[in-house]
Amino acid sequence: MTETINWTDFEKVDMRVGTIVKVDDFKEAKKAAYQIKIDFGAELGIKKTSAQITQRYTKDDLLGRQVVAVVNFPNKQIANFMSECLILGAVDHNDVVLLQPGSSVPNGLKIA
Repeated sequence: MTETINWTDFEKVDMRVGTIVKVDDFKEAKKAAYQIKIDFGAELGIKKTSAQITQRYTKDDLLGRQVVAVVNFPNKQIANFMSECLILGAVDHNDVVLLQPGSSVPNGLKIA
């Protein structure tokens, strides 16, 4: 079990819905991964990230898909790429199932 957090801690995590608008192979990554651009709407714009999700998803599967991501982590350098957000998913060893809304919602919508 992980550490218990309080409501104030949870409110610090800014999770938003965005639509994947571009997917490229991340050839410089140590493990198979994609470089992904996600549109989070007018307030946040487009942010980029990388994800090791090639086992379950093709580039075509991802394009146009809405996902949930944390958008207020500090940027993180991964090889020659700067990641600006973190896509959320359910992880089972090396397999990741992306979290997504059950229906289409506006980009940038907050998760609460």
